[in-house]
Amino acid sequence: MSCTKIGHCAVAAVITVLAMTAARAAATHATVLTSATSATSATSAAGLTNAIVPGVPGYITAAVADPARPAAEVDRDADRKPAAVLAFTGVKPGDRVADFMSGGGYFTRLFSRIVGTNGHVYAFLPEEEIRNCAPAETQGTRALGADSGYANVSVLIAPVARFRPPEALDLVWTSLNFHDLYDSFMGPANVPEVARSMFHALKPGGVLVIVDHVAESGSQLRDTESLHRIDPQVLVRTLEAAGFTLEAQSELLRNAADDHRQRVFDPAIRGRTDQVILKFRRPG
Repeated sequence: MSCTKIGHCAVAAVITVLAMTAARAAATHATVLTSATSATSATSAAGLTNAIVPGVPGYITAAVADPARPAAEVDRDADRKPAAVLAFTGVKPGDRVADFMSGGGYFTRLFSRIVGTNGHVYAFLPEEEIRNCAPAETQGTRALGADSGYANVSVLIAPVARFRPPEALDLVWTSLNFHDLYDSFMGPANVPEVARSMFHALKPGGVLVIVDHVAESGSQLRDTESLHRIDPQVLVRTLEAAGFTLEAQSELLRNAADDHRQRVFDPAIRGRTDQVILKFRRPG
């Protein structure tokens, strides 16, 4: 994400938002890449073998096709590939989901339609992000508080290391944000503590999915602030240390043309960066 510094903003509340409309039927197919399990080392992300799983469930294609989605978000679908990516997560109707650092609410809206009236979505905004970033960064999520179309969404605001949804979750999701935890505007955060909070937020057997911009191999945390990129080995090592098992990775958002040397906001690469998608599971 981008973060523009602002003055102190006093926001510390838990906002419960309204509602969900019935998902519309749609029939389409896409391809999602998943992988075998049992990776335990810091380099295991690079060693997983991807397999092709055909098709995307109708409840996901219906969510992506929802005409209520903002046009600006629909315009990003070609790069983000939301149908195939969300199929990779395994999210389904009735799930309890957290969208961690939900920003503009792009995925929050999609999760809301997918989980339906029997599920729930918690859009989490860290106090540090609200305090130190321009309001536009989180306006999309906060606007859901006034939207009667999303009754199954609650917006949670708390210090980043105190991510504690009120119920056990099936899925914790974070997209293009994990690298920010190491950056100055977020504290930097106590990342091992944040990882443990994600672990304890999930049901045994629950899933954490991380999407992030890839940095040069071996760079570790060197580029998190300057380029907003992270070495995937850091993600694997950090989450495994918190108790997670790396279960799968997807190649859906990889881009071999990205040399990992540009800032992710550079117009030459923005929206098309090489991105890793890793699925971790809380053992159970």
